[in-house]
Amino acid sequence: MNERNDSGHRIGDNMTISLHFTLSLEDGSVVDSTRDKRPAEFVYGDGNLPPGFERPITGLAAGESGRYEIPPEQAFGQYNPQNVQVLSPDDFGGDVPEPGTVMSFTDPNGGELPGVIKSIEGRRVEVDFNHPLAGRTLFFEVEVLDVRPATTH
Repeated sequence: MNERNDSGHRIGDNMTISLHFTLSLEDGSVVDSTRDKRPAEFVYGDGNLPPGFERPITGLAAGESGRYEIPPEQAFGQYNPQNVQVLSPDDFGGDVPEPGTVMSFTDPNGGELPGVIKSIEGRRVEVDFNHPLAGRTLFFEVEVLDVRPATTH
């Protein structure tokens, strides 16, 4: 089954893109992929892809592919030690989850913020609010299936 639509359109503003991607780390381990699933579909610039991932695919057309190295600054940022906070077991109602558990916390503006329980030592519970891929160089492989003008509903 050929899902490509060779319309001659190229990836850019106000274009809907359908593509398969694989996101991997420097050691080759795969973080995420659409290869065995439905292709990803989004409007260029809608925030679904960080700008560091959109920039290298700008100008590609259906049927084209590429592999791009994305440095931390253009992906999920550098690891920031200040994003590791120390909480008390009381902040968890006395029932602290195991280290490695991802939890949802409420930020000062009332939004949700994921954090990972990093360590528990006595009355100190370290929670890491860095993105799990912060500080990592990522490899972004794409195969563009379709590029068409975005439509508004």
